[in-house]
Amino acid sequence: MHPTLSPAASQPLSLLRKGARAVVAGMAGAAGDEERAVQLRLRELGFVPGETVRVVAVSFPGADPIAVRVGATTFALRRFEAAMVQVIPS
Repeated sequence: MHPTLSPAASQPLSLLRKGARAVVAGMAGAAGDEERAVQLRLRELGFVPGETVRVVAVSFPGADPIAVRVGATTFALRRFEAAMVQVIPS
């Protein structure tokens, strides 16, 4: 967790609604090597503490995947991937 971002106020990115903005606070705990590998990839894509993100689209039906903008790039994330990113809504 980023030292300046309160973990108590964070929630999974997967819970944000379309159009919502947030700041990445960190990653949720990983249960194994596979989840750690996914989290590493997410960090490499730019989901790092302090970065602003915005949910730009939600798939229909099922709301999976979601489109998330980080900087000038938009990524499609499965809900389970987005659930690994802890954010603070802004």
